[in-house]
Amino acid sequence: MDFKKSSLCVVLVLFIFTALTVIPATAQDELDGQGWCSGVKIRFFAGGTEGDAFATIVYRGALAAARDSGANVEYVFSGWDSPTMVQQLREAIAAQPDGIAMMGHPGDDAIMPLAADAAAAGIKMMYQNVDVPLVRAAYGGGYVGAQLGPQGRALGEEAIRQFNLPAGATILVLANVTDANRAQRELGTAAAFKDAGFNVVMVDSPPAWAADPNLGIPSVSAALLNNPDTALIVFSGGQTLGNAPAYLQAAGKKPGDVIAIGFDTSELIIQDFREGWVQLTSDQQPWLQGYMPVLSLCQQVKFGLGALNVDTGAGFIDTSNFEKVATLAIAGLR
Repeated sequence: MDFKKSSLCVVLVLFIFTALTVIPATAQDELDGQGWCSGVKIRFFAGGTEGDAFATIVYRGALAAARDSGANVEYVFSGWDSPTMVQQLREAIAAQPDGIAMMGHPGDDAIMPLAADAAAAGIKMMYQNVDVPLVRAAYGGGYVGAQLGPQGRALGEEAIRQFNLPAGATILVLANVTDANRAQRELGTAAAFKDAGFNVVMVDSPPAWAADPNLGIPSVSAALLNNPDTALIVFSGGQTLGNAPAYLQAAGKKPGDVIAIGFDTSELIIQDFREGWVQLTSDQQPWLQGYMPVLSLCQQVKFGLGALNVDTGAGFIDTSNFEKVATLAIAGLR
């Protein structure tokens, strides 16, 4: 074979291979460089108050995403109060950021007209922790969080499987039943127990208890005293689950007298596991609920990618495995 022809073939093959594999320099620079999302303005809703057990983990996830991407993120704390969130969302839209990561607690009806305003203004939307499916169907946006109804039902079914509960025993379920979107989770747990033949007593758990769990001590202790055959209590979130000893001690209970289950992890919940106050929780990985909405908004604004939808309902933490996540929970990351 002629050497010149052979060499020419090799050069052509290498040229074609290089042309097919090299990413355009400008796009590659953005992907490789620090601060690839710099210049993008995002308003992020952390949900609760600064320092509360759940909102702090969400906030840390969003901080990490802002650090990794270089996005310009402004953080909003709402005390888990839906009317406050709605007003803050109205203000966020007026500020004309590139994207907003919104807690879905106010629900479809309250958020719908504001989502329309955001869409008209070209503002990308993401939702976290509580889904607003009707809003997303109408105006787009992704959801990062647990699928609340299935997650709640799964917790009830897991508790029935794990614990030898007396037939027909009373189960107390804390829930803010006036908030239809948010209450799906606890209502799912209640349905699992009802379907299994247990006596379910609902205890109203307003959003203020998430900001200050001690506010619930009178109501929860009264419910326990009024229902002496209570075998298990379902707490409505990490803040109240972490405060389980205060509720149970106020009713004269000792660790293990009443099985305590709920949602989320935190340093307090790990301590409660160790001391025997808490037996089961469903983890929804709130750090991801902070990180992924910021990441998705950056990807949408910078690269035109579609909104991410992420189910963060990871599974169960119980007395057999809580030590495996203890270090991360104590660090405020789980």
